[in-house]
Amino acid sequence: MTLQEIAERVVTANKTNETNALLNELYADDAVSVEAFAMDPNQGRAAEGLDAIRGKHAWWDENMTVHSMAVEGPFLHGEYKFACIFAADATDKTSGKRAAFREVAIYTVKDEKIVREEFFYAM
Repeated sequence: MTLQEIAERVVTANKTNETNALLNELYADDAVSVEAFAMDPNQGRAAEGLDAIRGKHAWWDENMTVHSMAVEGPFLHGEYKFACIFAADATDKTSGKRAAFREVAIYTVKDEKIVREEFFYAM
């Protein structure tokens, strides 16, 4: 797959809520996902390895109710990187607090697999 095809698949998977399938399809076993800050106080900012990234997704699904999710992009950068902009409206199931947020995700691709993703938040 080309970088464009991988990037478009990421956008489509996020728009259609197929992110778990995306992990299996396009993420390297040793991929790293880095948040701007720890989402779960019991974990750090980085999830290292595909199983840890799956755990991060499971935590999100268990703890958040997503009311809407929009994706802009992809925006390609050179041969190995692309970015997407996400806008979400979600409620924390524990606190009941609802919030809207935007973030930029930058993905690094090697050998047709996503090896790193980094998230930047508008606070």
